[in-house]
Amino acid sequence: MLATLLQLRATGGEPAVGVAALGLSVLSITLSLAIAGVLVRGYRRGPGRAGMLWLAVGLLLLTTIPELLRVLIPTVTAVGTVVRSLLISSAELSGLGVILLTVYGRVTE
Repeated sequence: MLATLLQLRATGGEPAVGVAALGLSVLSITLSLAIAGVLVRGYRRGPGRAGMLWLAVGLLLLTTIPELLRVLIPTVTAVGTVVRSLLISSAELSGLGVILLTVYGRVTE
C-alpha cells in the first residue's frame, strides 16, 4: 500500500491534496448513500410514504451523482470542463427540484 502511495503523481499540486480531495468525495458519496438507504427503508415500511422515496432520489441527484461525475468524467473521458460543469449542475438542479416538489407535496405516488 505504501509503495502505491509513493508512486502517486499530481499535476499542478501536491499528491496529498489530491488524495485528501478524493477521500472527501468518497466520504460524501458514502454518507449520501447511507442517508438514501434510510429514506428507502422508511418508504418500504408502508403505504403513503412515497415522499421518502422521492427525497432519496433528490438526495442522490443532489450529492451522489455530481460527486461521481466530478471523479469519473475526467478519469474516463476527455470531456471538457464546460460540459462537465453543465452535467454536474444539471444533476444538482434536478435533485433540488425533486426535493422541492416533494416538500411542497407535488409528487404523487
